[in-house]
Amino acid sequence: MHIDDMILVSIDDHVVEPLDMFEKHVPSKWKDLAPKVILDDKGVERWIYRDRPTGVAGLNAVVSWPPEEWGRDPASYAEMRPAVYDVHDRIDDMNANGILASMCFPTFTGFSAGHISHAKDEVTVGMIQAYNNWHVEDWAGAYPGRFIPIAILPLWEPALAVAEIERVAALGFHSVTMPELPHIDGLPSYHDIEYWGPVFAALSDHDMVMNLHIGQGFGALRLAPDSPIDNLMVLAPSVSQLAVQDLLWGPAMRAYPKLKVALSEGGIGWIPFFMDRSDRHYTNQRWLRRDFGGKLPSEVFREHVIACYVTDKTSLKLRHDIGIDIIAWECDYPHSDSLWPDAPEFVLNELDAVGASDSDIDKITWQNACRFLHWDPFAHIPREQATVGALRAKATDVDISTRSRKEYAALYAQRGI
Repeated sequence: MHIDDMILVSIDDHVVEPLDMFEKHVPSKWKDLAPKVILDDKGVERWIYRDRPTGVAGLNAVVSWPPEEWGRDPASYAEMRPAVYDVHDRIDDMNANGILASMCFPTFTGFSAGHISHAKDEVTVGMIQAYNNWHVEDWAGAYPGRFIPIAILPLWEPALAVAEIERVAALGFHSVTMPELPHIDGLPSYHDIEYWGPVFAALSDHDMVMNLHIGQGFGALRLAPDSPIDNLMVLAPSVSQLAVQDLLWGPAMRAYPKLKVALSEGGIGWIPFFMDRSDRHYTNQRWLRRDFGGKLPSEVFREHVIACYVTDKTSLKLRHDIGIDIIAWECDYPHSDSLWPDAPEFVLNELDAVGASDSDIDKITWQNACRFLHWDPFAHIPREQATVGALRAKATDVDISTRSRKEYAALYAQRGI
């Protein structure tokens, strides 16, 4: 395949929410309680909700910084590349990277709204609704056909989650973000079908994908307290394996045959072993009397799961053993793993190296994701205008050079934001 003919749909990117996102979406009676950004006594910008802070970590927004400036220290809005939080600049960066469409996970709320769910009341439900309204109207709605909306949910009460699933489905959302391991946050585990059953049923009924992004379940790893950050970053996809184990071997995937799960940023390298191990355990340990409806666990896995990867050069050799129809690529913009602005070159080089056919490339780079999410990539943009070559032709004036945090801060000041 020629690089200019590729189509790229990334189903794992991120948005650092703009400062004014709540202004027009929160009911007037709760305006004073809306999350806001303050400058703390250490000079760090932090989102605050109901007196609890949640920061913006540097690794969330390092795109185009020199690598020596990457770190876990919080970054101010002035120091970030504007496309991190500005939708118009984001489109420019997507065009420069040849990416047709992106699904953008939240930042300050937590991937599953866990950062704002400490106050479990109607006000927080209102803030979650305001977030979702902003996301579909001001972010995804600003450029139809370029973003796949993803919602957050109030998960401390299943009926509230079901109501929001029904509401956002009517607004055009195709997916929701949920915790990998809810018991880490004090919620029932996914084995508790009485609690989660109504949520799984609502997702199934509205054909919405349950996205489990790595991060929320890190506490399950129980790493040594003096281990370096490298340990967490390298082992992060292990949590995806823990999460899918609960859903596959618990009742969820067997009781809800239409439930769809995306393992966001979970990688694919662990999947061949996991499926082999699951099938061996199932066939060898019959005394446990697990029932997969006459199927192997690996078959049930493939019916429910789409596995998402940024780069996985060795495991792509096993793409047909894993399941060529359940692998989807992701860019992870603007995080430290992000492939920007050379995603097309990187992705095609990996796939060419393993002898992937044009059909395999199309499935991995856009078809699987769009089918799984029931999202038509060409509903607003003709296919000939959706290719890497066509998009990059619109972005010849986009500055893709490396800039320091100080340089971005100076430009921010010039813009008078």
